[in-house]
Amino acid sequence: MNFDYTLQTVDGLKQLHLSGRLDSATSMALEKTINTLFESKQDRALIDFSGLSYISSAGLRLILVAAKRARQCGGRLILCGLAPTVREVFEISGFLKIMETADSQEAAVALLQTA
Repeated sequence: MNFDYTLQTVDGLKQLHLSGRLDSATSMALEKTINTLFESKQDRALIDFSGLSYISSAGLRLILVAAKRARQCGGRLILCGLAPTVREVFEISGFLKIMETADSQEAAVALLQTA
């Protein structure tokens, strides 16, 4: 399965949707986009994993970069739609303890709009 992503801004919220497999071979395509999520102070973004079937350590590194950039600029990042296999990787890595998550895109948008 290939990797694909789309980035859109809706009502001031950046929404990054991932699908396929995010691994060392595909993570380079996403890196530049990840770096643009938090360019301005207090940017708010969600990353929707509902279409993602696999994430490797290279993909986890990109998500960690996004979380660090969000904190540095006073922004907020919410991860949503983690499939059970992807959620397990986040649990094992300890990322779920340091990152905010929501069950769905709708729930993530609601959380970001209250910030």
